[in-house]
Formats: sequence, C-alpha cells, structure tokens
Amino acid sequence: MYDWANSAYNLVITSTIFPYYYVDITSATDKSAIDYVYFFDWKVINTALLNYALAFAYICVAFLMPILSSVADYTGNKKRFMKLFCYIGATACCGLFFFYKGRIEFGILMTIVAAIGWCGSLVFYNAYLPEIAAEKERDKLSAQGYGYGYVGSVLLQLICLFFVFAFPEGSFAPRMSFLLVGVWWLVFAQIPFRNLPIGTPIGKDREHSLLTNGFRELKKVWDQIKHMPVLKAYLTAFFFYSIGVQTVMLASGAFVMKEITKPVNGMQVPLDDYDLIITVLIIQLVAIVGAVLMARLSNRIGNIRVLLLTVALWIGICVSAYFIHTIFHFYIIAAVIGLVMGGVQSMSRSTYSKIMPPTKDTTSFFSFYDVTEKVSMAIGLFTFAFMEDLTGNMRNSIFALAVFFFIGLVFLTIVNSMQRKERSSSSAVLS
Repeated sequence: MYDWANSAYNLVITSTIFPYYYVDITSATDKSAIDYVYFFDWKVINTALLNYALAFAYICVAFLMPILSSVADYTGNKKRFMKLFCYIGATACCGLFFFYKGRIEFGILMTIVAAIGWCGSLVFYNAYLPEIAAEKERDKLSAQGYGYGYVGSVLLQLICLFFVFAFPEGSFAPRMSFLLVGVWWLVFAQIPFRNLPIGTPIGKDREHSLLTNGFRELKKVWDQIKHMPVLKAYLTAFFFYSIGVQTVMLASGAFVMKEITKPVNGMQVPLDDYDLIITVLIIQLVAIVGAVLMARLSNRIGNIRVLLLTVALWIGICVSAYFIHTIFHFYIIAAVIGLVMGGVQSMSRSTYSKIMPPTKDTTSFFSFYDVTEKVSMAIGLFTFAFMEDLTGNMRNSIFALAVFFFIGLVFLTIVNSMQRKERSSSSAVLS
C-alpha cells in the first residue's frame, strides 16, 4: 500500500502532467529557438535545468541515507524516518500548486524537496522487505508492490484527467493535480504506517557520534561486499543499468514533449498533454503485466537471466528512441518500456535481498543499495542534462544511456557466470 500511495508522485510529477506543464510554461514562443530560462541569473536550457535539479536532489539523498539509515537501525525507529520523508515529499507536491509561470525558482526548489522526500522514504520502505517476507516470497511481494503502485497511480491519473478535461484553459488543472498527488500520498501512506512494525534497536556501540556511525556502518557493509564477489559484481551491474533505467523514467516526459510529433491536417505538430497522459497510462498498465510476468519468468530461468533479458531490451529501446520522431513509433517503444520497466525494478530489489548476507542490519544494507541507485540516478540525469546543454539537442543524450546499459549488461553476464560456477561446484561436492 505504500507503493500505492507514493507511485502517484512518480507518474504525475516525474512522467506526465508536471513535465508537460513545466515545458509549456518555460518554452520560448518561437518553436525553432532553444528554450533557455534563468534560474537565479543562470541561463540554462529549461529541460536541462530540471534534470540538473533532480540530479542534485538524488546526490543529497545519497549523502543523507547512510547517516539516517544507520541511526534508524541503532534506535529501531525505521518507521519514524519513513514517515518524515513521506511528509516532506507530499507537502512539497502540495506546494507545487503555487508554481506559476515566472516562479521558476520556487517550482524547481519544490521539485528538489519532493524528490528528496520520495527517495528518502523509499530507503526505509525497501529495508522492510527482508523483515516481513521469507526469501521465497520476496519476488512475489516485490512485484505485487509495484503492481499496486501502478494501479494506484493510474487511478489518481484518471482523477487528474478529469480536471484536465474539465478545465482545459489556464494552469488550474495541472496545479490541482500536483495538490492531489500530495494528498493521495499522505492519506494512503497511513495504511502501512499503521500496520508496519516499528522495529527494535540492534544495540550497536556508541563510541562515535551518530553522524560518524552512519558512514562507519556504510563502510562495514562495503567491507562485507568486497568479500562477496557475486554481490559486488551484481551491485556494479545494478549501478550502471540503473543510470539508464532511472534517467529514462525521469527524463522521458520532457523528451516526448520536445522531440515527438503527431500528424494534424497534414502537418507534424508537438504532442499535447492528452497524448502524453494516455501514452503513460498505457505504459503503466503494461508495466503491471510486465512486473508479474518477470516474477514468474524468474521462477523458470532465474533472476539474473531475467535481468539480462530486460537490460538487453533497454539497449534496444535507447537505440530505437534516437531515431523515432512520430507518435506511432513512440507508442511501440512505450509498450516495450512498459513491459520491462516494472520487471527490472521489482527484480532488481528482490535479487539484492536474496544475494545479500543474512543480517539484522537490513536498513544499512538497503541504504547501500539505495545510495548506489541514487548516485547512479544523479550521474544519469547530470549526463543527460549536460549532453543537451552542450549540444542543444536532447537526442544526443540517449546514446550515453545506451553505453551505461551495455556496461550493466556486461557485469550481469559476469554475475551469471559466477553463479553458474557456484552451482557446478555445489553439485560436484554433493556428488
């Protein structure tokens, strides 16, 4: 149910209505001109600014998480931190209701705070997985969580569509959508907050300050990972392919609004908000099937092989996206994205929970996982923004993502080889 509550942020704020609204109110009147904006006297392309802002938010999260997660483990108040970041993120979404044209600084700052709240709460949420589910149940539960998230976010998206159709002129409809995301997030988060265990202190020493302990705990996790070659290789693969996956998810809305067109009266014109929303709804619905399908496929061929398949498909998506210009071709790409999007996320989370060693220190281990993901997101978004800022063309950023996916695929191949050797050795010993 927390996936149900917070996934509305991911759909409305990062993928559909907010990117359209942001591009619309910050674009130049001359469609052939580059869309520059000023952020505290810094002249930058509008979409590059948004990606730079999100990259900054994820770097902040990556720095805070080692500290807060170890404090949560020490004091046993994991739920309290999850609540704190949830309330910060949801409140910032509500604050976007006051984001008008000409208030670019306010809108970007609220976007940063909302992203920090969303990412921060997920660190503590993910750390509950090994505590509330046996190993054999984690793939199913992880996929079920993403499935609930897709359904919940689509339901809220339909409510937001009502306002978009009812108030087609002006900024009220998109701003009301941002407010609804915050309220939805706050209300439905109360269900897991009421039912999840609080957690118990695990009694670590306190000869260092809690701030120092945070980084000491992260170092302890890394010291264990260094002696676990499969987990080390898996995290390396996860780092690189997450750069691609998360950047596509976060930057695709703006990319579509700028780069994809549709035929109207014999002319190719930019998409409107209805096209983008309908496309993302299709992606979300297909993603429900994809998450369940990948979980079932993992039972047949294993988690790593499923990830190899999905990352290979992501490489094909990036190469294809560079060349597409029309909405028809984008629909095809969107359907494939939907199929692999839920699968790669749920499978990555559950695979990590299986490979990591048995430990009571789950929050610190999942903090390491989330720090890895957030740093990769920051690098991906910064690279995407920098390439656009440097060349003036967002399409040039896509090839960089394909390179990151390819590196991730190489390391996943290494993990698969390592696991195959381990199974062969185990069979030899038993025989």
